[in-house]
Amino acid sequence: MRYDLCLPWYWEYDNVFAGMVERACIEEGISLWQIKPDNLLESITALYKGITTFKTLLHRGQGESTFDPIPRWALEYGARRINPAEVSAWSEDKATMHLELINAGLHTPYTILLAPFLKQPVVPQIDLTPLGEKFVIKPSNGGGGEGVILGASSLDEILQARMEFPEQKYLIQAHITPQIIEETPAWFRVFYANGKTYPCWWDTCTHIYANVTAEEDARYGLNRLRDITQRIASICKLDWFSTEIALADEFVVVDYVNDEIDTRVQSQAMDGMPDEIMNDIARQLVSIAKENL
Repeated sequence: MRYDLCLPWYWEYDNVFAGMVERACIEEGISLWQIKPDNLLESITALYKGITTFKTLLHRGQGESTFDPIPRWALEYGARRINPAEVSAWSEDKATMHLELINAGLHTPYTILLAPFLKQPVVPQIDLTPLGEKFVIKPSNGGGGEGVILGASSLDEILQARMEFPEQKYLIQAHITPQIIEETPAWFRVFYANGKTYPCWWDTCTHIYANVTAEEDARYGLNRLRDITQRIASICKLDWFSTEIALADEFVVVDYVNDEIDTRVQSQAMDGMPDEIMNDIARQLVSIAKENL
């Protein structure tokens, strides 16, 4: 049997997202193969024996090595892979994306790039003055805020931070202070899925989302968020990702590309994504599989 779309997943909080994908597949008239821990062994066996195959892969099994044979099969047999691993690895390197975005004319925080500790144990003299009194220290491949230090102020903090992930490059970035719009900091997380963008207000303290409305788009010129995100998509080549953008004196891309999307929704968790956005993203991802029939 050959399925149109394969969705491997194991995280319990992916259950709502998986349900959205399933409904979208039914609506589009395409078949869905869900691979979960309880059918993982039999599914991989059937896949490698050629009993059951698929045309498109939407992989949510990252981080669980027992799922790795599935994307490996997809690569070997030429299946359409949503967010291929090699593209993700390239685009999630913050140092690489920093240079790519600058070359594309997008605004980013003032940044000092440092080589990995293992390659350059002793850094050359650094002028921290342009960073201001407080700055941010980020490993180039950290996700979910891992290894990020906010409010740093000294060279010693930078030197110590490089030891945490010694194989990674580091970004030392100026702190961005957003404008205040109607008593709300102008800080946004924008989601992208197969050509569509979904801008949200995002509270950096509570991590709570709110949709950017059409009225706010028009009143405050927030349609630029969509333009910037589309340009990032053209650079990173991912099918599905999020980016953080702040409005200071101008729109600044603060956190470049994240493709390990947290699929929890607001009906499930206070800091989840708005349900209607997640549902539309599921439809967009299913449309990739339909286009690949």
